[in-house]
Amino acid sequence: MTRPRILVVGAGFAGVACVRRLERRLAPEEADLTLVTPFSYQLYLPLLPQVASGVLTPQSIALSLRRSEKYRTRIIPGGAIGVDLRSKVCVVRTITDEIVNQPYDYIVLAPGSITRTFDIPGLTDHAFGMKTLAEAAYLRDHVISQLDLADASHDPAERASRLQFVVVGGGYAGTETAACLQRLTHAAVRRYPRLDPGLIKWHLIDIAPKLMPELGEKLGRSAQEVLTRRGIEISLGVSIAKAGPEEVTFTNGRVVPTRTLIWTAGVVASPLIATLGAETVRGRLAVNADMCLPGHDGVFALGDAAAVPDEAKGDGAVCPPTAQHALRQGRQVADNVIATLRGQPMRPYHHKDLGLVVDLGGTDAVSKPLGLELRGLPAQAVARGYHFAALRTNVAKVRVATNWLLNAVAGDDFVRTGFQARKPAKLHDFEYTDAYLTPEQVRAHVEEAGRAVR
Repeated sequence: MTRPRILVVGAGFAGVACVRRLERRLAPEEADLTLVTPFSYQLYLPLLPQVASGVLTPQSIALSLRRSEKYRTRIIPGGAIGVDLRSKVCVVRTITDEIVNQPYDYIVLAPGSITRTFDIPGLTDHAFGMKTLAEAAYLRDHVISQLDLADASHDPAERASRLQFVVVGGGYAGTETAACLQRLTHAAVRRYPRLDPGLIKWHLIDIAPKLMPELGEKLGRSAQEVLTRRGIEISLGVSIAKAGPEEVTFTNGRVVPTRTLIWTAGVVASPLIATLGAETVRGRLAVNADMCLPGHDGVFALGDAAAVPDEAKGDGAVCPPTAQHALRQGRQVADNVIATLRGQPMRPYHHKDLGLVVDLGGTDAVSKPLGLELRGLPAQAVARGYHFAALRTNVAKVRVATNWLLNAVAGDDFVRTGFQARKPAKLHDFEYTDAYLTPEQVRAHVEEAGRAVR
């Protein structure tokens, strides 16, 4: 008899947690494991702003999936672009641009999310994102290059526009990005004696009335005070009306000359979910509390791409797209897949939120572990302690801790690597949202492949 084929799509927190648990708890003869991912590493996304600011190196938060020889999962380097639930086939575009059909008996959908954008003129052509490792490394190069170009410019207007930076999104990603990059420019400008530090201006804007409302009134206000004290101008109830190569227009009519627009205004589920033709909740796949897709045996979904009921909150709430939930959902899905294989009952996902941490750089942070509100150095200790513990491998922990220590003692060298020396790259260049098939195209492709085999 052939072994059951378990296919996991996505190597984020949810996908990797699922695969590792399956490897530990399933005997080799019980199932064949396959993982589809464009990159053979798990990205520790919460520390991405620290890569952009140079506190951490990119390799520090890219946790290799091939480092240990004990793992037996087959990794397919590529992206899933469609799923045919009837035929139990996942359509994959490999890194060689070949489109292949990957059959499965059980599929775990954890493709994650992409940056949420709106129909704003010029946004995708002129904004930078903060969702991938490449974007973070590219953005660091870009910010430092703006200082170099401003220093070399003889035009006061050009110099002023290059030294203004706009971040859209007052959530964790946007707030930490603005905080970390402001520290980078504040430290770097000391090495540019011809530049007036007063010309460097950071703007953080969000359409919401409060900064990081999940933190609560007091901590949110504390974070805002820290950023304001550093000189970051915060505008709430405001978004972007249009974006150009040299200026950004806010919805309140204000025009800010800038060459740097960073867009972090939320995420949406991966376009892969739309290829299934199944029911969704605000773009996320509607699943049961055990993370099974209703009406389809052997199909599980979790993480940012699934609307998993939040049993701890009740009242129809769904789990927020956070790493904390994704990790635990991955382990629970693995247990449910194993239970299905062995004819045992599945368990619903239940997890009470442990709290939040926001690292604002240096000794500044706000944290809310288990409901306890912390600020300053104690909050920073909790934030970094949480990230250190959450890193999956000891190698990653050593790299991150060493980077933190080195940056605290020696500072930054403000070196540009030259990633963006040739061709500018913006938001639409990093997320391949046009690569996915429609449900009809998926079905047609699978049927055509079936006829070719016959």
